[in-house]
Amino acid sequence: MSRMPPVSGLRLFFSTSPLLIPKPKTPLIPLRPFPPPRFTVLCASFGKKTQFPRRFSTLRNPKTREKPPQMEEKEKEGVGFNKRRAEGKDKGQPKNLQLKSRKLNPVNTICYVQILGTGMDTQDTSPSVLLFFDKQRFFFNAGEGLQRFCTEHKIKLSKIDHIFLTRVCSETAGGLPGLLLTMAGIGDDGMSVNMWGPSDLKYLVDAMRTFIPNAATVHTHSFGPAPGSISGLLKDPIILVNDEVVKISAIILCPALSGTNESIDQVDNGSDVTGFDFERNLDDFSKYPSLSPPGSPKKASLATKPGDLAVVYMCELPEIKGKFDPAKAMALGLKPGPKYRELQLGNTVMSDRKNIMVRPSDVLGPSIPGPVVILVDCPTLSHVHGLVSVPSLKKYYVDSTDPDWGSSKPVNCVIHLGPASVTSTESYRKWMSRFGGAQHIMAGHEMKNVEIPILKASARIASRLNYVCPQLFPTNGFWTVGNIDSCPMDSISSSKEVLQCIPSENLLKFHLRPYANLGLDKSGIPPSPKPSYFINELLSEIPEIEDASKVVRKFWECPTEKAGNNSFPVEEPWISEASVEEVQYQKGNENMSFEDVSQIPASLENISREDMEIVLLGTGSSQPSKYRNVSSIYINLFARGSLLLDCGEGTLGQLKRRFGMKGADDAIKSLKCIWISHIHADHHTGLARVLALRSQLLRHEPHEPLLVIGPRQLKRFLDAYSMLEDLDMQFLDCRQTLEISKDVSKKSLETVSTHDILQQGNGSRENGIAGSGSLTMADGGNPLQTLEGTLFVKSKMQSYWKKSGFQGDAVVDTAGLEKLRSLLEDSGLEALISVPVVHCPQAFGLVLKAASRINSTGKTIPGWKLVYSGDTRPCQALIDASRGATVLIHEATFEDSLLEEAIARNHSTTKEAVQVGESAGVYRVILTHFSQRYPKIPVVDETHMNTCIGFDMMSVNVADLPVLPKVMPFLKLLFRNEMVADETDESLTAESY
Repeated sequence: MSRMPPVSGLRLFFSTSPLLIPKPKTPLIPLRPFPPPRFTVLCASFGKKTQFPRRFSTLRNPKTREKPPQMEEKEKEGVGFNKRRAEGKDKGQPKNLQLKSRKLNPVNTICYVQILGTGMDTQDTSPSVLLFFDKQRFFFNAGEGLQRFCTEHKIKLSKIDHIFLTRVCSETAGGLPGLLLTMAGIGDDGMSVNMWGPSDLKYLVDAMRTFIPNAATVHTHSFGPAPGSISGLLKDPIILVNDEVVKISAIILCPALSGTNESIDQVDNGSDVTGFDFERNLDDFSKYPSLSPPGSPKKASLATKPGDLAVVYMCELPEIKGKFDPAKAMALGLKPGPKYRELQLGNTVMSDRKNIMVRPSDVLGPSIPGPVVILVDCPTLSHVHGLVSVPSLKKYYVDSTDPDWGSSKPVNCVIHLGPASVTSTESYRKWMSRFGGAQHIMAGHEMKNVEIPILKASARIASRLNYVCPQLFPTNGFWTVGNIDSCPMDSISSSKEVLQCIPSENLLKFHLRPYANLGLDKSGIPPSPKPSYFINELLSEIPEIEDASKVVRKFWECPTEKAGNNSFPVEEPWISEASVEEVQYQKGNENMSFEDVSQIPASLENISREDMEIVLLGTGSSQPSKYRNVSSIYINLFARGSLLLDCGEGTLGQLKRRFGMKGADDAIKSLKCIWISHIHADHHTGLARVLALRSQLLRHEPHEPLLVIGPRQLKRFLDAYSMLEDLDMQFLDCRQTLEISKDVSKKSLETVSTHDILQQGNGSRENGIAGSGSLTMADGGNPLQTLEGTLFVKSKMQSYWKKSGFQGDAVVDTAGLEKLRSLLEDSGLEALISVPVVHCPQAFGLVLKAASRINSTGKTIPGWKLVYSGDTRPCQALIDASRGATVLIHEATFEDSLLEEAIARNHSTTKEAVQVGESAGVYRVILTHFSQRYPKIPVVDETHMNTCIGFDMMSVNVADLPVLPKVMPFLKLLFRNEMVADETDESLTAESY
């Protein structure tokens, strides 16, 4: 999400045109009718249902409640999807989002800065800072997770006026796309904001424009020299905002690099470089080799490639006028009236009774200087050189004697956003001491805060789930780091005094107004309960959950019996819903109600726990919420690497919550491929952060670029964003993987037909996908593959795809396909196949099939097959692709009563998702991508033996698939007292994607 200066509309994925696709009266897939439903679907929990405004009133005439004639015609055709949305023609006219003017309050009664710690327990993003006034809000940085944090703590995004970035990178701006999309959907008209950053902000805006139409919907203001230039870089501060409420100015820092480590050693050893005057010695770099100008032999310049620039922000409030003394005014001959007000405003007036001029100082007490807050982002040791020497900060130093800057202006608070590895160096500490008695809030990444979860509501749910079933939920929302060697920041001694350093905590405030409250305020910091607190709370609330957890453990204590070599294993029967409610009376009694269920598929025979694991990192839709993050699935192949299916905002943070700090780094390094289903923001805005971190982690190790497979629009975003950060990736269009397998060699791509390709990879009818077309030679011998196939049954619902990008020729990416072939072979996979689905232009599902294996007796066992739907309406292509699948992960955005909305937005209801699995004969169905209006759990009747609900951080080992549905009744028990939705209206700006 990004914005540029002028503004044009951005109701990004909302339909503004009348929707002509009503609820169908005939089966959605007439060629293969769904079996009659054997279940009921309830909404989230057992409390009162929250009512939400109907967003598709255009479906019916509001007066007659009758459907327009054209919709009746559509119903007769039995079309169960929104064709205009699927073709990308439902955008309508973009809205012109205007900045809302707010009447400022010069005499602010309340003003403070507050830490919004989006990086504490996971340290994946830079913390954000809120500067709060009565009528204005200023955000500094918008990393991933900011929106979830604000939702949980009821910090209204609709009040934001300005967003400032201290750096332009995924660490500081990863949450910006989602934030801007959410704001664009607030209210009827949407909202726009001012966004500020250094000159490389343009690269971020250009990148976001590739998937957000009219990215200039925010008013973007970049400042400072262009990357690569040092002209004007170290001159006066740049004034950004200057009104009667606050003055905000900026100083730009760039790193000083050298071919050796000499300069960094100087910083670490505390050598005095603060005497260097950049402004007066810009041409004399001989004394400081690390600051050599461009072109110097063997010396790097002030490196200003995009992403290197950092900003120091100064926030200065106006001085507080002294108290007016009426007695002095009367003594000087003034009558009560308007002149009193003029004097209070700082104007000189004529006395009413005396022939003298009365000055404000004659009747006002001494003024109180306005509070000053400085935000410092010094990300690397190389930036310290510029920071400690920049001349424009001299007026804030207590020891300043520079006549050019006058007397020093006391600083009340300095917020340090840099990492502890920088802020703990001797040179940095010495620079900090120059601010005298200012309080220093250390908001950078410190290991001492790792054990404190940012998202406490999510940690509470995770702890409860972990208590009931630690096998499926191995993390409890907290993790212990043991003995931490962290820098003690409670007090740092310098050569002159002890600095007042305060470790940052979530919602820590520093009050600026009223003046009587000036200083720190820790009263708003939320408590940090241990996991045991949540468990005791749970046992008090639902006493029978203790016995339920014991029953669940027995599912793993009594594993499924192995069958003979020549027969299929059979599942054990499992307890019914009634058993859950009576479990407190059973207390281990084995005489419970049981049912027989289907056989375990051959692919799970003698399966190893080191074969495959599914980790659901995000199971919500549209935008991150209090309890569910947006879409992301981690496929752990253990020793053979891993894959990511979709990568919504916060994916990196979720990996760290699941695997810990080091474990997440290892998971990132082990990635073989990232597959993105479609271009909607809730499925890919965490991608840049993951790629940038992987590039950084592997920069000193031999490695190959990571393969990213996605719709072609995604490549434009990644190419544009790579101007900011090194993403180190190789892109492959999803259309190239419609019919591909590991057995396709680079040579065969020029000779075989697509049908042959499928046959080679056992990907034809066995995988439920039919293909046609052939490879031809054109344009100088480039191999071309016609992408018009018979992937869809020719029905009214699906034939339109031939008109929207799946017809015609596309150059075969032989290098990308060869990399995919190698990747599949290394990962023990037989096929990776993208399946076009019905949602938006170029939306895909995915089929992953493991290679067959030989057991100890020489018997060939077929590999497991995983299918992921992405976002889609139920469609025949996905059903065909899912035939015989071991597990289907299918979106279930809406409850059954909202079928019209599901059709209008091209999503599926819970019932439809389950029916897709049944129609395809899938062994297990995992539901995900729930609307955020269902924050906890949409309940499925346990008579559905093969279906389970997905939760964030749920880890499903392929060996546990037989037992998976057995656990669902017990998980439902956890939420029996929960309300349907407790999100704010602002966080429910609908399923915009």
